[in-house]
Amino acid sequence: MTLRSSRIAAGAMLFGLLAASLAGGDQPAQGQEMWVYVGTYNQHGSKGIYRFDFDPATGKLSGRTLAAEATNPSFLAIAPDCKHLYSVDEVADFNGKKSGAVSAFAIEPDGGLKRLNAESSMGTGPCHLVADKAGKHVLAANYGSGSACVLPIGEDGKLGPATSSQQHKGTSVNPQRQEGPHAHSINLDAANRFAVVADLGLDKVFVYRYDADKGTITPNEPPATKVTGGSGPRHFAFHPNGKNAYVINEMTCTVTAFNYDAEKGVLTEIQTLPTLPRPVQAGDSTAEVQVHPSGKFLYGSNRGHNSIAVFKIDADGKLTHVGNESTHGKTPRNFGIDPTGNWLIAANQDSDTLVVFRVDTRTGELTSMAPAVEVPMPVCVKFLPVSK
Repeated sequence: MTLRSSRIAAGAMLFGLLAASLAGGDQPAQGQEMWVYVGTYNQHGSKGIYRFDFDPATGKLSGRTLAAEATNPSFLAIAPDCKHLYSVDEVADFNGKKSGAVSAFAIEPDGGLKRLNAESSMGTGPCHLVADKAGKHVLAANYGSGSACVLPIGEDGKLGPATSSQQHKGTSVNPQRQEGPHAHSINLDAANRFAVVADLGLDKVFVYRYDADKGTITPNEPPATKVTGGSGPRHFAFHPNGKNAYVINEMTCTVTAFNYDAEKGVLTEIQTLPTLPRPVQAGDSTAEVQVHPSGKFLYGSNRGHNSIAVFKIDADGKLTHVGNESTHGKTPRNFGIDPTGNWLIAANQDSDTLVVFRVDTRTGELTSMAPAVEVPMPVCVKFLPVSK
């Protein structure tokens, strides 16, 4: 086993142990530390990626530091070796070409980030990314151009030029928002075999066969699953059972549940529910969706209504609405659930705050912990357990 594969295995084991503690009903140890990394836009005084200390015994978030200066590092992904972090750079020009970029960082012993390099995202408006489970590649989605790409990770954590890309084509029913493709997220299934790209502009959830050895994505058969016209699928989450999945629809403020055939990579819609307790109003939209580590609950963020929608996941994968909890801020873009499942941190983009919630692991309900923590223009929240 190489040093790199040893690190990947150690990182996966650490996350696995934390998840197992939740399943067994154990509380996090007093001494267990975590770092929280926050991607931002360079507005309201932000300079890049920020890091916080997080105590999972109390839910306290403290010690804000600028981990790395970066240009609009909105979304982040941590590699399975827990030694590297990657960000999309929402820039209009990269190396003289009309393209966004993806940046690589080494995570230093104090939690700071050392910039390694950056590569083209092979499209405009990169908005989401994921590191594959083998630590071999980063996959990114480009909102502006409606495309997705695969970037190889070197032994030193640096990124190489893209080895594969896919360009979406077409339109959907809303001429203002769906005049062309807008790939809004990219996720990998548990087996690292299929990549799922939610495209807001086409009202489709694309599935690609992913080859981790070659670094390629190729259309599956069928290539996509369509949702109701005008929905605007945005972010996507797999259930840990490997049999269900969910997409949150930005424009109609709904969430769609699917059955997932892990052998064939096929999604079949089984239910669509609203994420709001009232009719959709002007200014309402959704953003993030995540399944609780226990697999019992689903959470989705509502902008405009400024809330987190809470759903119970039934045995058949369908959802039951539990309620909505205010995020005590404006425009909750993204949120993160810590590996133990006891805490959720919401990023209120337009009020420059992070709000920590305690998760009731019996009911899924959320209770906010005061006060809110300030950080400029937060977009993405990622947890990293600190090994000692």
